[in-house]
Amino acid sequence: MAGITNRAFRRLCRESGSVGLAAGGVSGATSLYVSEMVTSRALVERSTESMRLISHDPQEHPRSVQLYSVDPVTAGLAARMLVSEDRADHIDLNFGCPVPKVTRKGGGAALPWKTGLFRSIVAAVVREASPYSVPVTVKMRVGIDAEHITYLDAGRIAEAEGVAAVALHGRTASQAYSGQADWSAIARLKEAVTSIPVLGNGDIWSAEDALEMVRQTGCDGVVVGRGCLGRPWLFADLAAAFAGSQVRVRPGLREVTATLRRHTEYLVDFYDGDEQRACRDIRKHIAWYLKGFPAGSTVRHQLALVDSLQALDDLIGTMDLDSPWPGEAAEGQRGRAGSPRVVALPENWLRSRELDEAQAAQVAQAELSVSGG
Repeated sequence: MAGITNRAFRRLCRESGSVGLAAGGVSGATSLYVSEMVTSRALVERSTESMRLISHDPQEHPRSVQLYSVDPVTAGLAARMLVSEDRADHIDLNFGCPVPKVTRKGGGAALPWKTGLFRSIVAAVVREASPYSVPVTVKMRVGIDAEHITYLDAGRIAEAEGVAAVALHGRTASQAYSGQADWSAIARLKEAVTSIPVLGNGDIWSAEDALEMVRQTGCDGVVVGRGCLGRPWLFADLAAAFAGSQVRVRPGLREVTATLRRHTEYLVDFYDGDEQRACRDIRKHIAWYLKGFPAGSTVRHQLALVDSLQALDDLIGTMDLDSPWPGEAAEGQRGRAGSPRVVALPENWLRSRELDEAQAAQVAQAELSVSGG
């Protein structure tokens, strides 16, 4: 969700969820909205973009930061900064990213293969966060590929090192976002990890999908990624569904475009008043918001080139805003899917579950200096 779950989008999800909960008569339901992936090295160096990514609205609680690292020392320093400076109420460790520039350095979904390194990073972050009562969670995938499965070992290690919960995306890194998530792996992890919550992730496009995942796997909760693209109100649906309500948010085009417009305004604020940058950012969201609606190819193309709030307003004004929720046409997959691939890895990475000297030296220099995926 790099480039998606910034402060602006999280605010929109919180607000959309609150409105939906009130309308559905659901109380006491809360969601946790996690930041984009922040690189521990860049955070320790206090890069401008990393500091922007860990910024939160005053009303945002709990404040959740997702941390990426391949080095225990740097991971610990980043965690210490977050908790000692009161910048986070929750830290999520990302061991699930399948992006080549991450796995090529031994990070993301590649890292749990090296069990000692994985343990050291988790232990370092938990050690720094614990005195401040900041919970640490771990997000991971099934493994690198079908021949190199890591999730059961990683889940047990994380549990032993004191994390508050583990979340599993039911795909390997080699699958990226293709095919179907293997929910049965989530069920097996739930059987193996018994003292902390196990959360499920993968192919949750609707509240009904979330209920079915819990039914099939026995998991303690769900993690939503691509399912909320263009659907910030999904969290209201989830809360209602888990509370036993049948109420679902089904906005017409007028409500959807109003949400799109508000999202852009929040991006302007996120980018310190830079309207052009905000409009460049919102372009990738437009197809997700309008999926299934009769917007027309010309308007869609023009929206993908929008460069100001006025231009956005003008184009929205040309659409049939009385169009109702399009039903099935609006449902299902959004965002990238791709196809299976060979995972980019450091040299000889799969030879052993432990780091050799050359790999240890390579990993020590491998921290990404840029946050956000």
